[in-house]
Amino acid sequence: MTAVRKTAIVTGGGSGIGRAVALALSRESYAVVVAGRRIAELEETVKRAGTDAIIAVVTDVANPESVRALFRKTADAFGRIDLLFNNAGVGAPPVELDELSFEQWKRVVDTNLTGAFLCTQEAFRHMKQQEPRGGRIINNGSISAHTPRPNSAPYTATKHAMTGLTKSTALDGRKHDIACGQIDIGNAETELTQRMRHGVPQANGAVAVEPMMDVEHVAQAVVFMAGLPLDANVQFLTVMATKMPFVGRG
Repeated sequence: MTAVRKTAIVTGGGSGIGRAVALALSRESYAVVVAGRRIAELEETVKRAGTDAIIAVVTDVANPESVRALFRKTADAFGRIDLLFNNAGVGAPPVELDELSFEQWKRVVDTNLTGAFLCTQEAFRHMKQQEPRGGRIINNGSISAHTPRPNSAPYTATKHAMTGLTKSTALDGRKHDIACGQIDIGNAETELTQRMRHGVPQANGAVAVEPMMDVEHVAQAVVFMAGLPLDANVQFLTVMATKMPFVGRG
C-alpha cells in the first residue's frame, strides 16, 4: 500500500482512550496502526473502524525489538509515519507506598515511561529520514502529570516524567520538523474508569464519586492536535470532566 494519506500509530489501541483515538483518526482518513499486547482487543478496534486502512500489530512497548518491529511494519504497510500517539499505560495497586513491590514499580515504569521513550526514539528515526521529513508525537500525560491521587506513586512518577520527555522531544525535534505535545486527561469514561462511579479515595481521606466525561471528547482533542501543520503545536492541553476535583485537589 502506498502512502496516500497520513499514517498514525496508536499504542494501547485495543481499549479505552487508545481505541477511541484510533477510531477518530480513522474517521479523519488517517491510515492507523493500533498496537498493544492483546490481539483480540486490537482486532476489535480494527473491526469497528470498518476500513482496510487500519491494521493491528501485537507489541510490547517495553521491548526494544518489539517496538522496532512495530515501526517497521507500519512503514512497510503505509509508507511513512506522520503521527505517534504514546498512549500505552498501566497502573499499580492502590496500596501504601511501602507495600509496593519492586516488580509492581518496574512494570509501571517499563510500560508508561520506557515504552513511551522507545516509541519516541523509533518515531524520530523514521520521521527524520522520510520524505517529506518530520511528523508529530502526542503523549498521553494525564492529570496525574500535575497532581497525584492517593497511593499512586508509580503512575504519578511516570506521568510527571512524561512531561519531561514531552519537553525534551519538542526541543530536540525542532531541527527535524518533529513536533511533540502532551494531552493531560481527567476522568474520561472508559471500561478502566468505571470504579470512579462507585467512589475513589480523595486527598482528605474521604471516598467520593467523581464526575466523568465522554471519551470521545478526548479523541476529538487529539484529532485537533494531530491536524495542525508542523509549524504549529499544542504543547500541552488539559481535557477533563468539568466538575472533577482537580483544581484544588489536595
